Amino acid sequence: MSTTTYADRDAGGALDRARAALVQEVPATDVGDHLGLIEESDHVTTHYFGCTRAGYVGWRWSVTVVALPDAEPTIDEVVLMPGADAVIAPAWVPYRNRVQPGDMTPGDLLPVADDDPRLVPTYSFGDDPLDTDAKAQIRRVAGDLGLGRVRTLSPEGIDLAAERWYAGSPGPSAPLAQAAPDQCHSCGFLVRLVGRLTETFGVCANGDANDDGRVVSLDHGCGAHSEVRLAKRHEPQPLPEPTFDTITPDDLESF
Repeated sequence: MSTTTYADRDAGGALDRARAALVQEVPATDVGDHLGLIEESDHVTTHYFGCTRAGYVGWRWSVTVVALPDAEPTIDEVVLMPGADAVIAPAWVPYRNRVQPGDMTPGDLLPVADDDPRLVPTYSFGDDPLDTDAKAQIRRVAGDLGLGRVRTLSPEGIDLAAERWYAGSPGPSAPLAQAAPDQCHSCGFLVRLVGRLTETFGVCANGDANDDGRVVSLDHGCGAHSEVRLAKRHEPQPLPEPTFDTITPDDLESF
């Protein structure tokens, strides 16, 4: 494609036809100056006009003209296009990718895709000529074995969870952990996890702590550590010795 101006090529009055076609579609007050043209091919040219419509700063009108040899130019399409400085809506983000922790309310459903890489089947299965539904076969055998779950975390799912937890508020970089006198690995309220995550995480069981019932890294910490002791300067000051008031009403009258 090459970009040129009307002064270089008129294409048999195509510019006038392009503007006339444009003002038939939109008010003439919304059409600005001719901004140039692009030769799409030997016989197809797109003309651009400024857009003066309120709220469309940086946009431009695009009018495509077809000019065949020995024929009158015809209008192919008229559209409004964003320019380089146009304000346009952000790219569409699917709803599933916009959901954040805490967005769900009672009754909301958030299905997991069958091919979610964070999950794998609880056990592997083979071909069963009596049951062609692989999912039904998984559910049946999982129930027979007492597993209770059709799928479980994949190594990728475990790694993603560990990275998310460690980098967030349950990790060692949280302000609460930075100011803590000791870390969770030595706290009596820590409940260990099982599997691969037990090497890095546990669950806080201290009802007085901010993280009660939540996953915390072993190098997390808070001021409610089981072995925390107050320094002497932080201990309550003892009360002074009591003073007995022996003054009687007669003593007061004598003053």
